[in-house]
Amino acid sequence: MPRLVTAFVLALLAGLAQADDPASARDIIRRAMDHYRGQTSFSELTMTIHRPDWERSMSMRAWSRGDDESLVRVVAPARDAGNGTLTLEGNMWTFTPKINRVIKVPSSLMSQNWMGSDFSNRDISKDTAIIDEYDHRLLETRELDGHRAWVIESIPHEDAPVVWGKEVLVIRDDWVLLEQQFWDQDGELVKTLKAQEISSMGGREVASRLRMQQADKPQEWTEVVTAEVEFDLELPEGLFTLSSLRNPRR
Repeated sequence: MPRLVTAFVLALLAGLAQADDPASARDIIRRAMDHYRGQTSFSELTMTIHRPDWERSMSMRAWSRGDDESLVRVVAPARDAGNGTLTLEGNMWTFTPKINRVIKVPSSLMSQNWMGSDFSNRDISKDTAIIDEYDHRLLETRELDGHRAWVIESIPHEDAPVVWGKEVLVIRDDWVLLEQQFWDQDGELVKTLKAQEISSMGGREVASRLRMQQADKPQEWTEVVTAEVEFDLELPEGLFTLSSLRNPRR
């Protein structure tokens, strides 16, 4: 009887230990994606594009629902206001008020820069394709500022519609994405997304200031600062549609 009790206690403790850890590197990434998207989300953001001889900023609003729906709309300055990007079930469209046209973005252009920034169209879409279109491997576990952080290498499947040779992610144990590196097919680091500030917003810890920086151009970067974010809120019907992209009042 004592042996049975001991075995039961050991099994229980092992189960509790496993409950604190995700089952795999893929699960860690899944949790991180769910953390910054929620079931639904709304955020107010400022994007600053910095170059050695100039700098410009845009104010934006962004909405997301699930893995496949997101909408980003520029609200200021006036010359950029109304520009928007809609992602729906793996497809992306942009709207430019100056030409009053909705244009579908082909998959071959998803890696292009969004509105002259260091973020790509895919980055802006909050795409979660990395979860299923990559193979993931846990490289190491680190201790950072009182947290555990997992370092994960993600290599795309041969048929995945991406330009990267691999991505390396650093994710904290509260599911905040601290860093994401983008490597080309030749094994060269191209750009890195890093959390510059972490804040408590919307009832959870989030990376409130993110910087995307090109590896070969350290003086060029783009920062996104989150001023406000809400998660798991009710969103209006018809928000993630081409009509809404073209006409924000609907």
